[in-house]
Amino acid sequence: MEEPVLRKKCLSSFQAIILGFAGVILAGALILMLPFAARSRTVTPFHEALFTATSAVCVTGLVVQDTASYWSGFGQVVILILIQMGGLGVITVAASFALLAKRKISLMQRTTMREAIAAPKVGGIVRLTGFILRATFVTELLGAVLMMPVFCRDFGVRGIWMSVFHSISAFCNAGFDIMGTENIPFVSLTSYQKDPVINITVVLLIVTGGIGFLTWEDIRTNKWQFRRYRMQSKVILITTGILLVVPALYFFFFEFNLLPLADRVCQSAFQSVTARTAGFNTADLNCLKSTGQGILIVLMLIGGSPGSTAGGMKTTTIAVLFANVLAVFRRRKDAQCFGRRIECEAVQNAATVLMMYLVLFMTGALIISLVEGIPMGVCLFETASAVGTVGLSLGITPDLGLLSRCVLILLMFLGRVGGLTFIYAALTGAAKNFSKLPQEKIIVG
Repeated sequence: MEEPVLRKKCLSSFQAIILGFAGVILAGALILMLPFAARSRTVTPFHEALFTATSAVCVTGLVVQDTASYWSGFGQVVILILIQMGGLGVITVAASFALLAKRKISLMQRTTMREAIAAPKVGGIVRLTGFILRATFVTELLGAVLMMPVFCRDFGVRGIWMSVFHSISAFCNAGFDIMGTENIPFVSLTSYQKDPVINITVVLLIVTGGIGFLTWEDIRTNKWQFRRYRMQSKVILITTGILLVVPALYFFFFEFNLLPLADRVCQSAFQSVTARTAGFNTADLNCLKSTGQGILIVLMLIGGSPGSTAGGMKTTTIAVLFANVLAVFRRRKDAQCFGRRIECEAVQNAATVLMMYLVLFMTGALIISLVEGIPMGVCLFETASAVGTVGLSLGITPDLGLLSRCVLILLMFLGRVGGLTFIYAALTGAAKNFSKLPQEKIIVG
């Protein structure tokens, strides 16, 4: 009688992505607990180190301790490495080491890499990964060089480190800054709100990192021939343009209308861009009208684009849902965009993502408001920032209790790995059911 063959269970690509992020976060938290990671040379409590590591790897920017005044040089380097790994994606970083070691990439590994960067197919994934690494480091280096004259003027030799840190943080849409002091912590880039070099450079880095590596490959391949772009790239570029211009116009006419024209343009454009998962700010967000804060919440939830350093629901999710609304209005069976039909599965996934983000964002705010006794509006802003991996804050995060911080940690993690990734990882191996139940109509709307 033959012995049964034991099958080796392998992790699915979705499980590998989640465990990869979780492993890096845990390792980062343990390193940040070391005494020489803090300026005070004391052991940082685990929950504070975990919050910081999660925020860095998930490129969020929410912090419980001021990055500049609390963490030592070593701690800041660790945070920057975590930001870089989180921005590129843990799987992409691991694949880059394999490429440098000239190891053969298996089909399973290629599939995981495809899921990690939201590539359309497995073919050419290694070449695409190489392009991502080169483009990332060239862009970050250029951003650092552009900001260096300003920071070296203000901080001397330390300005070099300031330039590198903020360039990587901006491109990875992380929002971490090292501008604070013991007397004035959590200042972000408010002291440079009138500096055109810092404002323009940071804005360009955020947008470059946020539109996605596949879009940049399309631009590199097809140059100015927009009609030859993939439908996804067209959708991303058009949607991004709308989400940058329309909110900027609101801020220009209704929030910063008392500022001089040049400052008004700078501030309006910066707030419109930074809410798309970057997390830097050059204005006191508590001084914005409730309408302005509401617009920031919407922008934070939408976020950047697939396969980018940004988080959020993604621009394509909103675009697909909008296309489906137009199809319903026009009594068309399928959603359409740029002369192409959008598959039904994409519409279903978009609706699922929207519902998941709304549930996470609302539930998190309800818990924090109930536990901390803070107004719901303020809590909604903070949870939108967490689940959208943005980092903008109305200032309540450092004062939150342990339970509320755990809620934000969970929201940051789910916002970065993606809700659908988490569901697919949990359901891996579940038997597919091809049977159909009887159909019956239900009235909606």
